[in-house]
Amino acid sequence: MTKYQIIAATGCPTGIAHTYMAQEALEQAAKKKGITIKVETHGQVGVENELSPEEIAGADAVIIAADKDVHAERFARKRVIDVPVAKGIKDAEQLIDDALAGKGKISHEENTTAVEQEHEKSSSGIGRSIYKNLMNGVSHMLPFVVSGGVLIAISFLWGIYSADPTNAQYNELAARLNSIGGFAMSMMVPILSAYIAESIAKRPGLVVGFVGGLIAADGGTGFLGGIVSGFLAGYVILGLGKLLTPLPKSLDGLKAIFLYPVLGVAVTGLIMSVVSGPMSSINEAMMNFLAGFENSSPLVLGIIVGCMCAFDMGGPINKAAYVTGTALLAEGNTTFMAGVSAACIAPPLITGFAVLLFGKYFDKNDRNAGLVNFVLGSTHITEGAIPFAAKDPLRVLPTMMIGSSIAAVLTYMFKVQVPAPHGGFLVLPVVTHGFLWVVAILIGSIVGGVLLGLIQKNRVKKA
Repeated sequence: MTKYQIIAATGCPTGIAHTYMAQEALEQAAKKKGITIKVETHGQVGVENELSPEEIAGADAVIIAADKDVHAERFARKRVIDVPVAKGIKDAEQLIDDALAGKGKISHEENTTAVEQEHEKSSSGIGRSIYKNLMNGVSHMLPFVVSGGVLIAISFLWGIYSADPTNAQYNELAARLNSIGGFAMSMMVPILSAYIAESIAKRPGLVVGFVGGLIAADGGTGFLGGIVSGFLAGYVILGLGKLLTPLPKSLDGLKAIFLYPVLGVAVTGLIMSVVSGPMSSINEAMMNFLAGFENSSPLVLGIIVGCMCAFDMGGPINKAAYVTGTALLAEGNTTFMAGVSAACIAPPLITGFAVLLFGKYFDKNDRNAGLVNFVLGSTHITEGAIPFAAKDPLRVLPTMMIGSSIAAVLTYMFKVQVPAPHGGFLVLPVVTHGFLWVVAILIGSIVGGVLLGLIQKNRVKKA
């Protein structure tokens, strides 16, 4: 078996692009320095290139470049460098250098309690710990939203009332697809809550978070309730762990199978039952506030959504806009998601138009990447634009934000409705005013592409 000098684990909330971009960057950086590395990826299809216990034991250092839970407890007594996934893409060589120089922190012992583990994570950054826990929930939630949303959208091909048996548009297959999609969408809040709790308190938190999420969904609190119940469930389990510490070691099995789930579900359930009413009012007010923007101020809303989606392309600010869009979609609002999708599709297309119109000012790798981005952008994969932004973020990111904002503003002005949370142009058959949606995205992308091309032209001429 190969003994790897460095091992690594990468993972991003969606598990589509950042995960594998960080893997590639770390592998290339290690190859350049002539050292061996194995990178485990935590993508949407699960764990790939999994690290064995022997490989972990034999490694000199560990790099974690992830915005989700990658089961770091496996790296007990190892020196670990733990950074966001974006840093794994942009600063791969520096991370390799730091690992070889012995930087990082010694990971907690294997027998450390969940409470102590959480304290250790918090001490390294409360904000990042909260973000990783939240994104662990989001990453597990997204497949439910995407599958459910797309199936519901497909059912509309037979007519907007095709699932209503009393309507002339009724179609049995459409009704079945709509029902299946509805079941998947209804799991959004419980899954979000369960995996936030699981990230905080490991397996004992899962069932408590799930039940808390069911109560939140039943109370009409929306995804905000799922977030609250997830964190509540996780920290209730951590609190119980501290309270039950005096119990003898022989009762650990009883704690896991009986005390944690029973007490955790009871405490979390009672608290969520009390707060569900006020949270439901807050959730409804927020939805109405955003829906009001769609009609009264499409310019303001489009600029906000466009800037959020293009600012960090797959990062926390982008995800905040996307998760809000999926939550509104679950509430039946298909307009907000249209602007979010347009703003997410635009950045890769901007790079494509830039290399198409100003090709001689880009090197061969950038030209190839830009052309590939036509495919990535068309399927709603924003992260393809990251390599362009990483080279000159101060000028490229504002350009992306301008292009995305134009696309989102026009989308809202054209009153486009997108009933699917992902898929890009693949879901065009179910988009209301689909032609105008494509026009809006192309206008924003071409304007952004011209600006990006001019920036590159100016940079080359100065050089």
